[in-house]
Amino acid sequence: MIETLGRVGLDVALLSAILGAIDQWWSARRRRPGHGRSFALGALGGVVLSVAVMQYALITHDFSLAYVAENNATFTPLLYSITGMWSALEGSLLLWVLLLDSLILGVVFYYRRERDDDVVRVASAVLFLTTAFFTFLMVGPADPFLANAAVVHQGAGPNALLQDNPLVAMHPPLLYLGFVGFSVPFAFAIAMLVTGRVQDRWPLEQRRWTVLAWGSLSVGIVLGAWWSYQVLGWGGFWGWDPVENAALLPWLTATAYIHSVIVQDRRGLFRIWNLSLAIATFALTVLGTFFTRSGVLQSVHAFSSSTLGPLLIGFFFVVVVGGGLLLAWRGDRLRSPVGVDHPLSREGLFVANNVLFVGFAIVVLLGTVFPLLYQAVNGAQVTVGSPYFAAVAAPLSVILLALMALAPLVSWRTVDAGVLWGRVRVSVWFALGLVVALLVAGVDRWVELVACFFAAAAAGAALRTLRLALVAAKRRGSLRRALRAPSTGGMLVHLGVVVLAVGIVTSTSYATRSEVTLATGQSTVVAGQYVGFHGFRTVRNALEHATELVVSVGGATLYPAITTFNGRSTQSVGTPAIDSNLVRDVYVTFDAVGGNGATSGAQLANNLPAGSVVLGVTVEPLLAWLWLGGLLVGLGSAVAFVRRRHAEEVA
Repeated sequence: MIETLGRVGLDVALLSAILGAIDQWWSARRRRPGHGRSFALGALGGVVLSVAVMQYALITHDFSLAYVAENNATFTPLLYSITGMWSALEGSLLLWVLLLDSLILGVVFYYRRERDDDVVRVASAVLFLTTAFFTFLMVGPADPFLANAAVVHQGAGPNALLQDNPLVAMHPPLLYLGFVGFSVPFAFAIAMLVTGRVQDRWPLEQRRWTVLAWGSLSVGIVLGAWWSYQVLGWGGFWGWDPVENAALLPWLTATAYIHSVIVQDRRGLFRIWNLSLAIATFALTVLGTFFTRSGVLQSVHAFSSSTLGPLLIGFFFVVVVGGGLLLAWRGDRLRSPVGVDHPLSREGLFVANNVLFVGFAIVVLLGTVFPLLYQAVNGAQVTVGSPYFAAVAAPLSVILLALMALAPLVSWRTVDAGVLWGRVRVSVWFALGLVVALLVAGVDRWVELVACFFAAAAAGAALRTLRLALVAAKRRGSLRRALRAPSTGGMLVHLGVVVLAVGIVTSTSYATRSEVTLATGQSTVVAGQYVGFHGFRTVRNALEHATELVVSVGGATLYPAITTFNGRSTQSVGTPAIDSNLVRDVYVTFDAVGGNGATSGAQLANNLPAGSVVLGVTVEPLLAWLWLGGLLVGLGSAVAFVRRRHAEEVA
């Protein structure tokens, strides 16, 4: 019964999406009112019913559904029962379509006054077709409502890594919202090309929706890095994993789009470039979906193998080829009558910004896809490691910080050296002072010094712009105007990026990683931090069995552990413990135990006396700045999205 109800919801959602696409396309051809809102409500209502059925089954541990039996257990806590819907392939598609249909309904209602506009109608048809495709995947090969053939009284439970941190409730939904959000600028780009109205202000209008998707994806990526840092036990937050790269790729091209569309609004430049970026960003989200849901990549972040690969890669090629043909068809109308007047003007710096972001996206894409192509051609496996990506990322990051220090302050079309120096001199002198202070403190690596110089200059440029917005708003008698100012959201994002950059550069360059062997009652010093071992303790409940160490770090007590979760596997996982503040993080893992192996799950070290342990201790300065920067980026994105004016936004 429950599986039938869930499938009915999916059938209603699929039928509504197909009829909605036909209705919107027909109304655009006949120039007659359509019924987009009704079909959007039908699609969303159908998937809400399916989601409600799945959540009910997970919360009540109804193992008559195969999906519930494989990803839930009677001892699974409520939070992880709820998040179990996106803990595996089929359920994650439910969340994907729920977010996509919600977005479609929001777009249809937001443009209700322009519902008779052909661009809106065709864009709505494209959105309906997109959700029809992803809903079809669940109606067909990825059915989340398959009945369990056997009678099951206890489920396998979620994957151990998906029931050890509450970030599982935030990271995937935000990541998915970012991915599906890019379907809106893509749909309007296709609509502009189909209708031939490529010179309208629609690209600037779609910047608002791109900012929503970009901000969600940005925070989702940072939360994913935080989750990886807290759970995986290696002390890092970004490993250039193929699935991590799959999320980074659309973020890079969307960042380029958000910036370059400003130039189109002010100067009429980059028309074909902006439409290409909108299409490419959506195409990269589909490619990322293929990477994570086809089984072609082995990753801790990927889902298991499935039969969705050919369908997803086919959809990817339809998007790329179809978008390319439309761009070629409308190429004559997309040419700009003007050009960039000066390479150091604001539009010139935006060109450099776009080249860097898109160029880096190409580098990441090649490094991610090359192992697949090599294996397909030669039948052998090869990996592209972090050094390849880091060798490009480090210098590009410094150049981007330099652009952030200049772009908000230079003028359009021309460059006046005197005016520019008047705007940047405070930031430059502050940045130089910071570099001198770092040299006095003993920092002598030129890469870090250069990065800190440009980070300080970029922060100064952002703060100057925010100050001018506040002064102008105060002069008009309302500080609310500062939040509505076109520059406010962008400059908050810039400040967040600066804080992120400082956290990444400092923590990765000056991290200290050590393994220390301690007996009970012993202590040692690692990078100026006192670390003491005070014995073992055992935690056992219906969910897990853990052997914890009692470790003191300064005035804090930490409990790194080896944890075995009940359910699908008896495999033990390491659970790190972290003492964090704004100055530094101390990251402790339980690496080995001495004696006869009585402590289950820990690596046995026969050369150590019983009762002694090996601790992995990592001290990383300013790592918490990374998470704070991510939250600031999210705040700036939210401000940019909700502002009322659609004007130039310095970014």
